[in-house]
Amino acid sequence: MIHNNLLALVITFLVALAWLRANNFAAQRGWVSSDLSRKIIHMGTGLLFVLCWLLFEETPTARFLAASVPLAITLQFILVGTGVMKDESAVRSMSRSGDRREILRGPLYYGIVFVALTLLFWKDSPTGMVALMLLCGGDGLADITGRRFGTSKIPWNPGKTWAGSAGMLLGGWSFATVILATFVAAGVFTGPWQAYVPAVTLIALTGTLVETLPVKDVDNFTVSAVAVILGLWLF
Repeated sequence: MIHNNLLALVITFLVALAWLRANNFAAQRGWVSSDLSRKIIHMGTGLLFVLCWLLFEETPTARFLAASVPLAITLQFILVGTGVMKDESAVRSMSRSGDRREILRGPLYYGIVFVALTLLFWKDSPTGMVALMLLCGGDGLADITGRRFGTSKIPWNPGKTWAGSAGMLLGGWSFATVILATFVAAGVFTGPWQAYVPAVTLIALTGTLVETLPVKDVDNFTVSAVAVILGLWLF
């Protein structure tokens, strides 16, 4: 913990910005595909952001300061997606087709959810961070495994594969478990961390099922909402 929340804010912002820019640079140079870069950003930004919560001293303004980081990034998404701000590296790394308007869907919704759950739950409950880890770890790995190994389609949604759903379950469960174990070790939550595993498993399984539903572009909202509902019940 840093005994200066403004310093913690600066560090959090620099970590997030460095991660975004490093991946934008890699995508622009062609070192990684835009699809892979988009999901690496998706996964890493969320994990690093929540870990940075540990830097903040617990004060009434801490959650608002922390939430200003994804808020600033989300505002940037809006400016780039609407064409107000020109950032070709961001478009290349965060869109599937190179169309800047795609940023106004998945990436924008992702940012909105991060701001909302940070403000609503912060470190008061595991609910928010588990929902965020399911979103970044699960949804991110789902796309990667689905593209690489996805040959068998899910019957009720041909746009999804069993391999992608396996990635969703593994990524969400792993990220959430690691985060909770870290926050238990830091003394934020009471332990042992293994006591949280059954709840995390149920949330990850349910979130994975919801992610397979045939709805387009809103799974960042639907998966997070289900995770929050279950988290309020289980934690």
